[in-house]
Amino acid sequence: MGNSALKAHLETAQKTGVFQLTGKGLTEFPEDLQKLTSNLRTIDLSNNKIELLPPLIGKFSFLKSLALNNNKLTALPEELCKLKKLETLHLNGNHLRQLPSAFGQLSALKTLSLSGNQLRTVPTQLSGLRHLDVVDLSKNQIQNVPDTVGELQAIELNLNQNQISQISVQISHCPRLKVLRLEENCLELSMLPQSILSDSQISLLAVEGNLFEIKKLRELEGYDKYMERFTATKKKFA
Repeated sequence: MGNSALKAHLETAQKTGVFQLTGKGLTEFPEDLQKLTSNLRTIDLSNNKIELLPPLIGKFSFLKSLALNNNKLTALPEELCKLKKLETLHLNGNHLRQLPSAFGQLSALKTLSLSGNQLRTVPTQLSGLRHLDVVDLSKNQIQNVPDTVGELQAIELNLNQNQISQISVQISHCPRLKVLRLEENCLELSMLPQSILSDSQISLLAVEGNLFEIKKLRELEGYDKYMERFTATKKKFA
């Protein structure tokens, strides 16, 4: 891609606050974006071949949305965690194994998509994020859901298509969790905490494609309570 094309994109971005350059085979984060650290609200570099996100990402202090879906990222720099206004972060289809230790400092984050990476557990750093609404961790290599999940503030947690065989009972203590997706995992019915049904806020539990028949779920204690929440929520959205 030529410099003149990039220049045109930069000029547009300066006016709009949006820099979008997708599917252009970029192998690195465009350094010229540094000139726009105070302009940019949105950066979308999805469907490229970027392997590294440089530390300068931390300088975009007004950034609200960052999308790097389908690149070749194996790690994220700690500097990313300086983005105090970041509300939306899309990193689907990369090679990420973990999140930076300071990830909990992204205090404005509402939507986090990490589908199709190589995470092995639900990152503990997510528990500190007070405004999280939706967390998508589908299509990773997660095998268990740890106790720290009880502090997660998200409204929806998507764990579809992982290798989960164990879930901490603490998940039923999530204060705002309404939607829990666990389709296509390795759960035995006995490993599904019954408190999710009897004693949580969860009003939509998706568990198709595990190691039990869905009709067996209906025999569990607390299923009636879950159905009350499910029906009440359905009425609200109908």
